[in-house]
Amino acid sequence: MSTVLITGYVISISTSALYLCLFPVCVHQVHSSISVCADSRYDGLYPGHIHTTPFQKAMLAVGSGVAALQDPYRHDMVAVLGETTGRLALMNIRDKMRNDPEGYTILTERPRIRLSTLDLKEMASLPDGSFGREYLRFLEENLVTPDSRADVKFVDDEELAYVMQRYREVHDLLHTLLGMPTNMLGEVAVKWFEAAQTGLPMCALGAVLGPLRLNARRLQSLFTSLGPWALQNGHRSRCVLSIFFERRWAQSIEDLRKELNIEPPPVILTATNRRNIRGTRKFYNFQT
Repeated sequence: MSTVLITGYVISISTSALYLCLFPVCVHQVHSSISVCADSRYDGLYPGHIHTTPFQKAMLAVGSGVAALQDPYRHDMVAVLGETTGRLALMNIRDKMRNDPEGYTILTERPRIRLSTLDLKEMASLPDGSFGREYLRFLEENLVTPDSRADVKFVDDEELAYVMQRYREVHDLLHTLLGMPTNMLGEVAVKWFEAAQTGLPMCALGAVLGPLRLNARRLQSLFTSLGPWALQNGHRSRCVLSIFFERRWAQSIEDLRKELNIEPPPVILTATNRRNIRGTRKFYNFQT
C-alpha cells in the first residue's frame, strides 16, 4: 500500500464513498485507501456533488492516480482520476454532443443505463447479432453489471458531470461494439479507442500504462493489430457519446458499426476467466 505526503489538508479515499474533509495539518500520510468528508461549502450543483478547489483536485488526482496504477481494477480510483483531470476534454465532448441531433437529445433527456432502466427480457428475446442481445451476452459472459458505475462527485459543472456519467455508463457498450472482453488486453484496446475518441487524460494514461501489465504475446497482439485498429477507429468514428444506444437495441451490431464508421476487430478475443474479473462488480443472472 503506497503513501502520499500532503501538506495542509487531509484527503482520504475509500471504495464505498468519496468525501472531502478539510482541516489543517503539518504533514500527513495518506494511504491509497482514503475516506474523504464532505466540504461544508457544498454548493449542490447536482446530487452528490462535492466542491473542491484546484489544489484539492490536484491532490485527489495524485492520490487516485497512484492507487489506480497499483490496481487498474480499482474503479473508484479511476473514477476520481477522470473527474479531477478531464474538464477540457469533457467540454469538447459536450460541444460535439450539442452539435449532433442525437447527442443533443441525450443531453436534454439525460438517460441512464442501469438495470432498472433496461428491459432485460426484451433484450434477451432479440436475435443474435442485434446490439441489445450482444450487450446482454457481454454482461453475462464477463460477469458484470451496469449498476457498478459510480456517480460523479468532483466535476464542478452539472452538464459536464452528466457527460462524464454518460461516458462511464457507455463504457461497457463500447466493449460490446468493439467486440472486446474485460480481460486486460480487451480493456487496454478499449482505452486506446477511448483515448483517441474522447481525449480524456485518464484514458490516455490507461492507454500508455495498461500495456505494462500484458505478457509478450498479448503485447505483440496489441501493437501489431488491436492497438492501431483501436486508435484509427477512435479517431475517425462518430462521437459514440452522441449515440442514443438505448434506442438501438434491435439494430444489428454490424449495421451500427458501419453507421459509426467502426471496423470489426482484427482479432477475436473471448472472456476466458469466469470469475468476477472486475473485482468490485457483481454479476447478476439476467435470465431469471
